[in-house]
Amino acid sequence: MNEDVRLDAPYRAEALEALVARFGSPLLVIDCNVVRRQYHALAAALPGVDLHFALKPLPERTVVQVLARERSWFDLATNGEVDLVRDAGIPASRCVHTHPIKRDSDIRHALEYGVTTFVVDNPDEIAKFVPYRDRVRLLLRVAFSSREAIVDLSRKFGCEPGAALDLVALAAKSGIRITGFSFHVGSQVGRPDMYVQAIETCGGFIAGARERGPGPLDMLDIGGGFAIDYLEPAPAIDEFCRPICAALARLPNGVRVIAEPGRFICGPAGIALSTVMGRSMRGGRWWYYLDDGIYGTFSGQLYDHSRFPIEPVRPRRGPRLPCVLSGPTCDSGDVIAEDLPMPELAIGELMVARQVGAYTSATATDFNFFPRARVRFVNVEGPDA
Repeated sequence: MNEDVRLDAPYRAEALEALVARFGSPLLVIDCNVVRRQYHALAAALPGVDLHFALKPLPERTVVQVLARERSWFDLATNGEVDLVRDAGIPASRCVHTHPIKRDSDIRHALEYGVTTFVVDNPDEIAKFVPYRDRVRLLLRVAFSSREAIVDLSRKFGCEPGAALDLVALAAKSGIRITGFSFHVGSQVGRPDMYVQAIETCGGFIAGARERGPGPLDMLDIGGGFAIDYLEPAPAIDEFCRPICAALARLPNGVRVIAEPGRFICGPAGIALSTVMGRSMRGGRWWYYLDDGIYGTFSGQLYDHSRFPIEPVRPRRGPRLPCVLSGPTCDSGDVIAEDLPMPELAIGELMVARQVGAYTSATATDFNFFPRARVRFVNVEGPDA
């Protein structure tokens, strides 16, 4: 949008109705004040850690520019993400490229922009960097799976811990120096235990590799995965990070620590506004058909295993009876929630879902030619502008 819309949380019903009257429904509203708040909360909980916002959950130029003004760093994984931060005016020196599997063209594209730190996790990926060995820093990703994570991100990527130092030595034989390690214990993690274990293990690798190989290893990427509230509350971030900070303090000297938060920064910043476009009494329950659904903003319920709190913008009195909230498409699987207690809703009722800033618009489609929600930003310039 061309102008900065101001909106103070908690949002009044009149303000949300005005946004829909102006921009239409469905609508995804991203509050940049919340983006800033979340970034600084995590920075305070992880002092000394350089936070690289992961673009994947909300790849939006406005969010990138807002975070850049807060001195954020950035985590990239694809050519499209490289193009986005480049076009947003972000210096390549503030970015890392963390996809463990890349085509040669992907490497060249990132290098042309100026990114020089990449992640690998197997011998074939290491070999891809032989032509660029004098231009890059490589981090070796190690697999650590947390049972507390909603999404396991070590199932697909990361070497076995027992293979890590052998891969460092293999790279050295090709004239490639591994300069650090990375891990990602999973997404929406409920306990910090696996972070602590991974930090301690990688700290041991760094000490061991410094003894075996040329040049000191000086970098550790602790990934992301920090949880936010959905239907259940998440741990307070300062409490969650306290044992992580204690483990980081025991690392060998001279190690730069970075992280790749995504959901924690942008998830709480989003609200989704949708409208009841129809209703039908089926099997003794009301079915309410919204103009947004599983193929749109609520795609995160499929791909990210999230469940978003949703309610009418204007609270209604009366009994709350189990209902079905459905999306607009002709697919019978396009169902947002079943047996959800809800007061009786009218056609035209405005609904609001919260905590929807991550893995929603990023995975939305225009299936069945129902257009995905428009994305609009509020409080772009900040509270002091």
